[in-house]
Amino acid sequence: MPSHFQMMAGPRMPQHRMGSRPVDVARRMAGFTLLELLVVMVIIGLLASYVAPRYFDQIGKSETKAARAQLDALDKALAAYRLDTGHYPSTAQSLKALVERPTDEPKWGGPYLSKALPPDPWGAPYIYRLPGDAGHDFELMTLGKDGQVGGTGDSADVSFWDTGR
Repeated sequence: MPSHFQMMAGPRMPQHRMGSRPVDVARRMAGFTLLELLVVMVIIGLLASYVAPRYFDQIGKSETKAARAQLDALDKALAAYRLDTGHYPSTAQSLKALVERPTDEPKWGGPYLSKALPPDPWGAPYIYRLPGDAGHDFELMTLGKDGQVGGTGDSADVSFWDTGR
């Protein structure tokens, strides 16, 4: 049975080491050491360096997919324009002929797009030429993220006639 003095002192503080005082135990349990914080920061940094490149690659791929989808929609609008008028818009008329009646086009039945002419996913206008390259009726493309001819990855040109569709 505990003595009268032991009952007055209250519950005993756990002691993890021999000779540890209750104040030392409480101080050790109060927070993290600098070393523990540094280890957590290094782990977070390693995870971020692994995940970030994959995330940004996906963004580039989704922009390219969006460009391909818009090119496909523009092709459908050009096909409808051709059905109404018997020909594609000239290079001078450009893709604006899909949303605004050209002055010299009596058979125009548009607008052929439900909204305004969209820019490419990188904010530049789409390139339209008549006649197209390599024997195609027209050329419809975007120069990619860098806005320059050629390139790879996000900066690659995206043409309606590419086989990546």
